[in-house]
Amino acid sequence: MARFSGKTAIVTGAASGIGRATAVAFAKEGANVIAADKSPNVHETAAIIAEAGGAVFAVEMDAGSEADVNQLAQTAMAKYGQIDVLFANAGIVGSLLGILDHTEKDFVDVLRVNLIGPFLAIKAVAPFMVAGGGGSIICTASVAGIRSGAGGAAYAASKAGVINLVQIAAQQLAGSGVRVNAVCPGLIETGMTQFLYDNARAKGKEGQIGSLNPLRRGGEPEELASAVLFLASDEASYVNGHAMVVDGGLSSSHPYNRQEFGKCAT
Repeated sequence: MARFSGKTAIVTGAASGIGRATAVAFAKEGANVIAADKSPNVHETAAIIAEAGGAVFAVEMDAGSEADVNQLAQTAMAKYGQIDVLFANAGIVGSLLGILDHTEKDFVDVLRVNLIGPFLAIKAVAPFMVAGGGGSIICTASVAGIRSGAGGAAYAASKAGVINLVQIAAQQLAGSGVRVNAVCPGLIETGMTQFLYDNARAKGKEGQIGSLNPLRRGGEPEELASAVLFLASDEASYVNGHAMVVDGGLSSSHPYNRQEFGKCAT
């Protein structure tokens, strides 16, 4: 029997990459999927699921807008009558400039989507889960949120915030039956990282992609989807307030390249 048969899963950032792979994986496991994204490409994700016989409803929305997030939760309830899983995955990279070169707008724009977005999603969805007897919330953090050296300043700070946010939410939802966890991807080929992959391939250095981690390769969106489905499932019934790292071992060591003042990535 499919692990999520009869259950409803909301996936934000579902237009591509990790979000699309996870939405498709949930549908294959029997879930009714609400696929949400600011990009109209979310309808392509819905088409992939529908063509495979899955149950799906696509929503165009802004993950950093409280009105949009609240409407998303209401749509899921109106369409399927329950919310069992939330994967708050929507995110943006933002500027890769050094911290002294970031503008206030750089930080605000990234935090609005990457950190305030998951907060709004938890706030909107958790009451429905509590009323339904429980559920599982997973937020996308990053290895960049564990320590410096794996992303721009605003991006890394936002993802560190996500890790703490799920710990707070797990504690404050104690006794409700709602579990809250995070996944911390390493280098995965998605729309966010496509420029890195494209640059490497253009220079004939594709073989160096992911070379800093022990597996010596980048990850695939489907590998993250598998981790998310585990955290959402009853198999992870005793996993709560946890940030699961899926990075090929990258964060098991310190980076080789030292960052110095005046020599940050541009």
